[in-house]
Amino acid sequence: MANPWHIGNTTVRTPYRLRDALIALAHSEYHGNLVGKDRESGFARLLHEKEILKAERIEQDDSQDFSDLGRKWRSALAQLGFVIQHLTRGHQKGIDPKYKDFIKEHPDFSGMPYEVTPNGINLINADTIPAQQECFLRALAAYRIPSVFEPRYKVKQFSPLRHILEILKNLENKEVEPVIKFWEMAVLQLTTPENGYENITNNILKYREERKKSANKKRFDQEMRLKATSGNITRARTLKDYADLNIRYLKATGLFQSSGRGITILPEKRILVEKLLEDEFTVYDDNTYIKEIWTGATLPTDNRETAQTVIKSLVGNIKKFGEKIALPKLEDKTPQELSNIRYDIEGQLSRIKENEFADKQIINWEEILCYMLALEKPGKKISFQDEVISIPRGEAPAYFEWILWRAFLAINSLTNKPWEARRFKIDQDFLPVAPAPGRGPDLIFEFEDYVLVVEVTLTSSSRQEAVEGEPVRRHVAEIAEQHENTGKRVYGLFIALNIDSNTAETFKSGNWYKPDDSKLPLQIIPLRLDDFSKLFEAGFKAGGLTPNKIRELITECRALSNYDAPEWKSQINNQVKRFIGQIIKGK
Repeated sequence: MANPWHIGNTTVRTPYRLRDALIALAHSEYHGNLVGKDRESGFARLLHEKEILKAERIEQDDSQDFSDLGRKWRSALAQLGFVIQHLTRGHQKGIDPKYKDFIKEHPDFSGMPYEVTPNGINLINADTIPAQQECFLRALAAYRIPSVFEPRYKVKQFSPLRHILEILKNLENKEVEPVIKFWEMAVLQLTTPENGYENITNNILKYREERKKSANKKRFDQEMRLKATSGNITRARTLKDYADLNIRYLKATGLFQSSGRGITILPEKRILVEKLLEDEFTVYDDNTYIKEIWTGATLPTDNRETAQTVIKSLVGNIKKFGEKIALPKLEDKTPQELSNIRYDIEGQLSRIKENEFADKQIINWEEILCYMLALEKPGKKISFQDEVISIPRGEAPAYFEWILWRAFLAINSLTNKPWEARRFKIDQDFLPVAPAPGRGPDLIFEFEDYVLVVEVTLTSSSRQEAVEGEPVRRHVAEIAEQHENTGKRVYGLFIALNIDSNTAETFKSGNWYKPDDSKLPLQIIPLRLDDFSKLFEAGFKAGGLTPNKIRELITECRALSNYDAPEWKSQINNQVKRFIGQIIKGK
């Protein structure tokens, strides 16, 4: 294959962000009217304002041309069929002329470029991860290369999703590890079904054998990518970028889970995968493809009997964990009702696994610490047990919340559930799909004797106070009000890479006034991430950090809040050092 295939684009690496972009588009002036540089720039500004994308150049001067950003996001939405693709060059507004015959046959579609499609509406309405994953699965099950939207590929039409599933199935049939490694994905992007699955899997096994013998595996992988691209360094780097992209979008279907940096089939989705592969591959003509990609492909679970089989399989997975589940009578349910039952069961299975994940964090404290160090030093790769830990590009805000969640799970003293402690959503690998939504705290940890509200930010300078000062105090106050009758004191911990003095000044006040003007005292301290990570490290090297130690630190730092903000920050730093000293001495 001359050009490597890929799903999505490298600007939008996290597929779950597409839902937020769709919601913003659907409620904006750009819905069905997103052609031309001015509107493309406006769309980019809208996404920036909604914090869906972060672009420093928009912050610096929002009067410039940002149409390239708008086009990339628009393209990512259109490629997977969540908005109507624009085909006619020069066409500005109204029904795209190339869709006129299609609209006559399918009057349910508008033909307005960049209007949200039926599968896009489904994604907007999907408020759980399983429901969102089904929308991505329908999109990728329909997705074809080449197509009327992407004619540049000069190969026979194929499905990238089915292609990867067939490769995994063939690896399994050969009784070898049914995993596609990251470095293997990079090269597989140059293959299609035309290469033959026997040939493809044999090449993977040959790659693995030669790699095992290599003394420098990183260099070996680089040389393999260069060989695959005939020595073209730029294209070899592109293969690596596309591998990351394709793995992310394939995982968004819910069919896969991570295996190292690669992917394998999620065990509880095996029956669904088998049913998908049983259906004969269909080559779509242009009109059929347009309809399929806009509505989302039909899935085996749309069949009532298959849906019941998949549900019973999921129940079997739950029972393997020793859990009981009450299953309603399935025979009388509609396909939509069966889907809802399946989402609920998948959610229950996910919570069982999340409890297991939470229990393991106490032994994973060193990995957690490495992620903190990676956050402290953006762009730096931290080595840990022959793996390289780094924060995915553009995902630092979500990972900041995620790693603090894991840190407090490791403390292993929560009385609330792991999913109650976080407000961000996670995928099947317990990785964050996006930061916590607004209008509430990032993290809420309830212990036996008190409640801790944790807020994090990557924002620095005086803007930090403007963005975080009032919301953090309000969120802590709201949780404090909820616990007025429980007898539990509520504390706030604000963690950032650096604390601006204006932010510290805001938290010094320690008071919040309710609507009736009654005063609510707040106990919030600002803390640098490096101070927290050093405290975390010292605590776990000494056998574990306790909730009481954290409360004691907050209380003593609050007692010093009569200092001016710059000095208070210094005193907090000194208190952290003193506590670390006490921990090391075993006090």
